[in-house]
This record gives sequence, structure tokens and C-alpha cells, in this order.
Amino acid sequence: MNPTALIAEDESLLAEGLRQELARLWPELQIVAMAPHGQAALDAALRLLPDICFLDIRMPGLSGLEAAQAMAEDWPQGQPFPLLVFVTAYDQYALQAFERAAVDYVLKPVQPERLALSCERLQAALALRKASAPAEVDNKGEEKINQAVEQLRLLLGAAVPSAAAAPPPLRLLQIAQGSVIQMLPVDEVLYFEAADKYVRVLTAGKEHLMRISLRELLPQLDTTRFWQIHRSVVVRSDAIDRAVRDEAGKLNLHLHGSKDRLAVSRMYAHLFKGM
Repeated sequence: MNPTALIAEDESLLAEGLRQELARLWPELQIVAMAPHGQAALDAALRLLPDICFLDIRMPGLSGLEAAQAMAEDWPQGQPFPLLVFVTAYDQYALQAFERAAVDYVLKPVQPERLALSCERLQAALALRKASAPAEVDNKGEEKINQAVEQLRLLLGAAVPSAAAAPPPLRLLQIAQGSVIQMLPVDEVLYFEAADKYVRVLTAGKEHLMRISLRELLPQLDTTRFWQIHRSVVVRSDAIDRAVRDEAGKLNLHLHGSKDRLAVSRMYAHLFKGM
């Protein structure tokens, strides 16, 4: 079967240009989806399971990195994870991050010579994967996903340093409830959970809803105390009672003061290591 690819790019002319250039350089490559934003890329990738994903870094909603992170979290067990190529405008800091993480990238506007090199690398990687025995592929499937997860973790952590001093972390949440503003110490929060453009705030005895996205809230939290364990969940670390690994190898957290069980995604399983 011919290899398959997904292109995620919010600028239609650039997306079509990339598709045409790939058709010229690699006629056997089948483009199975053209996604105009990150969520569409995630949905199409999980549905179609392409061999390769070309992901624009900056897209509406989920960025290319966030879409790749979500793919890694939800990718079906036993299925080979796609090879990732990030499409980005020139930024020396970003390119250094890609090189450190050993992730392929192409610059906008896409240059045929650089894309040809990327295609050669992808073809070699797919040939190596195809040459492996089926049992070996199955055994290494999770290993490949873990390798991709580690690369993404490096990229997600490669934030450009800011000259401005970071504000002190939140100690008190001001939660609007109709005409009332509820004052909630963050020490009482067990975990936060994304809910579209809102965040659910769970304490031992109550649930609140904040008009803020988890992405906006995260920089305001003390990351030494509040751990992200999934793209949509942040837990207070000292509220964790234990982490339990199920038969499939997935971690689930049990909390003090709550019957809720929180699943830990592949991206954040490294936080839980026995001593």
C-alpha cells in the first residue's frame, strides 16, 4: 500500500502549495486529509491513522505541537505512530528546539530542496519500519510512541525565555457565581479540568466553573505543586494518594478526599517513578 499523509495548515494557499510539491517530489504519497486547524488535524489523524503528519506550528485553536501532543495521548495501542514534520516560519530559537528534539521541520515558504530532503528522510524511516518483522513492529509500537512523546516533551518545554519577571503564582481564585464572587484558596483545589472555554475546579466537597481556559490558567499556577497529567487535567500534587498502573500499563491517580480517578496520559507518565 502507498504511504499516507495528513497536511494541517490554516492558510489554504500554503496547504495547496505543499500538497502539489509533495505530489511532484513523492507521487506515491497519498494525501488523505487537509486540515484547516489543529482540532481538525487531531480528529482526522485519529480516524485515518496516517503514516505521516505535516503540521503547521501556528494554527487556530490547537497549535501543531498541541495537536501532536493530543495524538500521542489518544493514539490507539498497537498502531504505528505517524512520523511528524512541523511546518514553521523562520525562528532560530524554534529551529534549535526542533534540532535538539530530533524532529524534522520545513520552513515557510516551503523550499523544494528542503522538502525533498525531508521526503528522503521520511522514505528511509518508512522503509525501515516496513522491513521490520510484524512481531517486531508490534513490540516496538509503544516504544516508538514513547520516543515521539519524549521529542514532543522537549519541544513543549522549549519556551522562549522572557525578560519580564513572572508574576507570583495564584494563591486565591476569584470565581464568579452570578452576582457573587467566591473566594477559593488554591490549597483547597484537588484538580482542574478543561471544559471547552471554561475550567472545572474540583475541591473535596464542591465543583466550581471558571470563565477561563486551562491554557490561560496554567501559567498562573505553581507548577511545582500543580502537575499537568493530561492536556485537559491539572492536579494538585499533594492531593494525590497513589498512582495505580492497570493491566494495560496505564496510570490512574487516586486522590485524598475524592472518589474520582484521574487518568495519566503518555505525555506525563514520566512524573510518576517509584523510588
